[in-house]
Amino acid sequence: MPTMNDIADIFTGMASRFQPDKASGVDATIQFDLSGDNGGLYWVKVENGTCVTGTGQADSPKMTIKAAAEDWHKIAHGEMNAMQAFMGGKIKIQGDMSLALKMQSMFGM
Repeated sequence: MPTMNDIADIFTGMASRFQPDKASGVDATIQFDLSGDNGGLYWVKVENGTCVTGTGQADSPKMTIKAAAEDWHKIAHGEMNAMQAFMGGKIKIQGDMSLALKMQSMFGM
């Protein structure tokens, strides 16, 4: 089971793997609502070719991803396919679905 630090490190990693050239025209905040042990609220903001991350409730997210913390950890580490997790109901997405599709290329997932 991932620790709270393991979960937080996912978002730090996303910022370091961010590929600005794949985020052309993206100006959005993505909220992550992770449930279960060591879950919590995290956000990623992509704007003007930059990426910053944080914790807590984001202001006006364009998309919200809901998942169990353990499942998101598996997705982030390549142990679970994001599309299969979505199709299997392990990930729920609210808001801009096209942004969800861009995430894989923007963050090299």
